[in-house]
Amino acid sequence: MKQEFTPEHLIKFIYKETSLAENVEINEALYNSNGLFESYESLMHCVGKLPKINLSPSARSIQNILSHSANTTVEPQH
Repeated sequence: MKQEFTPEHLIKFIYKETSLAENVEINEALYNSNGLFESYESLMHCVGKLPKINLSPSARSIQNILSHSANTTVEPQH
């Protein structure tokens, strides 16, 4: 049974959030379906227009996480 790919599948593919098996299936579908390939090209065009940003947590946020981690105990599993 052939998988029907949605724009959501293509977005995951574009952002490299798909498995190797999904990559193979999507690549094959893109090669065999003009409509799907046109959707992919349209999404790629839109992604290319998005602003490039880098997000990073503040030093205080990192310190809070590290402090919480240091003060949290993990119960051993038997």
